[in-house]
Amino acid sequence: MQSFMALAALFEQRFNKRHFPAVPKELYDAAQYILQIGGKRVRPVCVLMGNELFNDIDEDAYHVAAAIELFHNFSLIHDDIMDKAPLRRGLATVHTRYGDSSALLAGDVMLVEAYEHINKIKPAHLQRIVQLFNKTAREVCEGQQLDMNFETRDAVSLYEYVEMITLKTSVLLAGSLQMGAVLGGAGLGNQQHLYEFGKNLGIAFQVQDDYLDAFGDPEKFGKQVGGDILSNKKTFLLIHTLDVANAEQRKELSALMNTNAEDKVAKVLQLFRDCKADLWADQLKEKYLGIAMQHLEDTAVLSARKEELINLAHYLFQRQS
Repeated sequence: MQSFMALAALFEQRFNKRHFPAVPKELYDAAQYILQIGGKRVRPVCVLMGNELFNDIDEDAYHVAAAIELFHNFSLIHDDIMDKAPLRRGLATVHTRYGDSSALLAGDVMLVEAYEHINKIKPAHLQRIVQLFNKTAREVCEGQQLDMNFETRDAVSLYEYVEMITLKTSVLLAGSLQMGAVLGGAGLGNQQHLYEFGKNLGIAFQVQDDYLDAFGDPEKFGKQVGGDILSNKKTFLLIHTLDVANAEQRKELSALMNTNAEDKVAKVLQLFRDCKADLWADQLKEKYLGIAMQHLEDTAVLSARKEELINLAHYLFQRQS
């Protein structure tokens, strides 16, 4: 089985091109912009890895991978608008550069283009892939809505938070692996183990992502540090802090969430540290990473064939604060 980097290079050779017409310029340049600013291409490469775990890579895997990457970037454009995020991958977000209206339309046309790629796959797998793609896309939207709902609620449980990030973030990684497995001829049991590997890996990754949003170096992280705090998002850090804080700390945190003071981020971060939310984060990440690895272990293929997926897990957690 090929390495993540080797498969990423193969995918990039096919995907790194102009995907849209020249006019109307305001629409299609905005859509192309987010594709050109890069990214690790983790989800589309997971389609290829899920396929190659069971068989030689089917040409259809490249079509599905392209659809996944287009859908992912569609969701990022819309999420950034809703989150009012100024940066993505260290550069201006699409709506910051092109305006909200053009950004919305650019996201829409990327979703249309994703289905164009799915329609290219052979009939034998088309129905199943469309079913999985639609299920995944719907769940991602559900997760984003829950994320926004949480911003207006006074309290969110850890269970609710994990459910939200599973939908918003993890199912796309899991679905990518499963769609690849379908194309590789995997049985239902192996498909489910690979899905659970991706889902729990995605949860662990999101735990780290939330940690880096609070404590990361913006030059390394590529996004505005403290953005979740400014948006009053009910991240695991906030949930844990509210759970363990004393009455005085809880009162201060509540007051900070209802202000836009310049020192809001700094004061909230100090409360996170005082309540050891940063240390708890590492334990939570390791919990879900362990579950993911157990499902990979239970996947019925030779252990040697799983090594590159283990390497992928290590690769995803290389980002440091």
